[in-house]
Amino acid sequence: MTAAVKLRDDYSASELRRLAARSQQANAARRLLALASIREGANRTDAARVGGMDRQTLRDWVHRFNAEGPDGLRDHQHTGPTCRLNGAQQAELKALVEAGPDRQRDGVVRWRRIDLQRVIKERFGVVYHERHVSTLLKRLGFSHVSARPRHPGQDPAVMEAFKKNFPRILSAHIGHLPKGKPIEIWFQDEARIGQKNGIVRQWARRGTRPRQPADQRYENAWLFGAICPARGKAAGLVLPFVGTPSMQLHIEEISRCVARGAHAVVLLDRAGWHTTSKLKLPRNVSLIFLPSRAPELNPVENIWQFLRAYWLSNTVFDNIDHIIDAACCAWNNLAALPDTIRSIGLRRWAHTGQRL
Repeated sequence: MTAAVKLRDDYSASELRRLAARSQQANAARRLLALASIREGANRTDAARVGGMDRQTLRDWVHRFNAEGPDGLRDHQHTGPTCRLNGAQQAELKALVEAGPDRQRDGVVRWRRIDLQRVIKERFGVVYHERHVSTLLKRLGFSHVSARPRHPGQDPAVMEAFKKNFPRILSAHIGHLPKGKPIEIWFQDEARIGQKNGIVRQWARRGTRPRQPADQRYENAWLFGAICPARGKAAGLVLPFVGTPSMQLHIEEISRCVARGAHAVVLLDRAGWHTTSKLKLPRNVSLIFLPSRAPELNPVENIWQFLRAYWLSNTVFDNIDHIIDAACCAWNNLAALPDTIRSIGLRRWAHTGQRL
């Protein structure tokens, strides 16, 4: 029988247990506890059982510990083979992917793996398997995601100017209020919820393509929604029509949800029923209109995505009553999640320096 390997004696059992408690790797902690058992006099079989291994494996870890100390017990991540593209080539490929393809030159409107496989071969003389292109892109910091829609007439400079100047815009709208009055920042929008519903991604067994019912009828209702991210508060109404009377009802609902003694500043787009002079604003509500064609500034747009993804998509609505019930249920589910409202809705440009 092979003689037991002597454990180095510059670490006591208590020191080994202390290192195990602080270790960020569960496997390394188990190995340290096994060595602590040896230091306390346990036989190798019992010590191996403590570490969840056999005696031979424990012997190997003792050799590593004797040679490298506690660091030798950590799992080492293998980086894999060296990339066949040098640093300059990787930077060029990264810029190429970020810029996107040229429709005339490349013949496509978005990069596919097979397209990039061809480009890498033509530009750098390196042949990769199509599947490895995904690995290479992930290594360069890319992920395969759906693009967000953007209005073709959008002016990014206008959006940035609005965010930069928002403290002054806000001050102009609340200058008439008493000093020290609490201010709540609300965002408002409307969404059509109807029978012509959406389908979202879902988990499915590899190699299969799940099917979901898709209705082609057109009955719908309107979900008027507003959130106060700082408070995690939501105010919503489901109404059969969109227009000034519906907006009046929603403004009054927001007013009822404002904290006692506070004043709500509601940020919303420039829809006709928002800007009309026929709206009668409650005393505790003011409106600030967002720049045109800038839905990215309104986090309620992200709230709609959340509601559809979790509670409204992949559903066939029988009639208008079913639509209203589903929309009310979805909004009530959201209202019960204040942390989610904060996570989705807080915007640094809107809430920095806010009087809460």
